[in-house]
Amino acid sequence: MKTTLELPDELLMEVKAVAARRRTTMRSIMEHALRRELGELNPARKDRSALVEMNAYGFPIIKRQGRGRLASEMVYALQDQEGEE
Repeated sequence: MKTTLELPDELLMEVKAVAARRRTTMRSIMEHALRRELGELNPARKDRSALVEMNAYGFPIIKRQGRGRLASEMVYALQDQEGEE
């Protein structure tokens, strides 16, 4: 479904910049933000140690939960949680 939003210029510029950094679309950024705001990404998981471990080189490895696929929204949610800490 298509809709029209009126956003402040500085917010639109920030969305465009985030989309470019993540190599994704503004639509994806907006959808992720709305889902997160509405609670569909299960933000109750605040314990990152259950989701991420560090490898021998110091890079984070995201643990797979269940049999589902790892979606980019899950990675963005972890990035957002890290930014809040």
